[in-house]
Amino acid sequence: MVTSTNHSRTARVDVIGVPMDLGASRRGVDMGPSAIRYARLYDRLRELGFPEVLDHGNLPVPIREGLEANDVSAKYLDVIERVCADLARFAEDSVRTGGLPIVLGGDHSIAMGTLAGLTRARGTPPGLVWIDAHSDINSPQSSPTGNVHGMPLWFALHNGFAKAETTVQIGLRDVDEIEKKQLRESGVRAFSMTDVDKLGMTRVMEEALAIVGGRPIHVSFDMDGIDPSEAPGTGTPVKGGLSFREAHLAMEMLYESGHLESIEMVEINPILDTRNQTAALAVGLICSALGKSIL
Repeated sequence: MVTSTNHSRTARVDVIGVPMDLGASRRGVDMGPSAIRYARLYDRLRELGFPEVLDHGNLPVPIREGLEANDVSAKYLDVIERVCADLARFAEDSVRTGGLPIVLGGDHSIAMGTLAGLTRARGTPPGLVWIDAHSDINSPQSSPTGNVHGMPLWFALHNGFAKAETTVQIGLRDVDEIEKKQLRESGVRAFSMTDVDKLGMTRVMEEALAIVGGRPIHVSFDMDGIDPSEAPGTGTPVKGGLSFREAHLAMEMLYESGHLESIEMVEINPILDTRNQTAALAVGLICSALGKSIL
């Protein structure tokens, strides 16, 4: 089994933006990386004591106006896969050279690239904690919309960049009927908001950490996992999500596990936000995952 320990404050943090909105029907998440940077991500990471924080800018992403969605079952998939290939190379290089990659989205389709790179770097898929209102496990054949941001977990499992037995989903509350069947058949452990309500976030995270095991952990955090009263700047809001403190507790417990090795924050839409509230919350969550504590 692959093991790891908490990154010391001498670790290098590698930040990359992926201004992708091709996987979603609603525009605006391509501005998510800029919103997170505007919320002082770099300064906050330096305040945590990381001496080397490298922001590598944004990967190039073609704009929708210059493309055609030829495959309506998985719109723009060919272009998304090309961008994800670039992201995979970045994530792989970061891990191989001792970095801790932080990926800023963009829509959730970018997770395909992050997970591919992490898997190649270590030779095995990471333990995956997927925080989201949606299960994102539609296939091109089952998707009612053809939007690829509803498919990245299916692709990751299908391509071997995630393992069902070491993948946990938290915060689900809007799952298609066909997805429910696919999720059950996949073997992925899913905690809906009903589970969070009944068990409490502490127990949910304890069970999640037991499932992902002592391997390097990747957290893929869709900001629509949080209740829209706290995170209004997302294109697919669903009421009844994680509270501010539940979200922070999840990230704090990931840090305390000693195994968190990479972070992905996606689906921030500044057009729909209030005074950059959602991006500021994302920065706070990243800091909680990297050791910021209340006391």
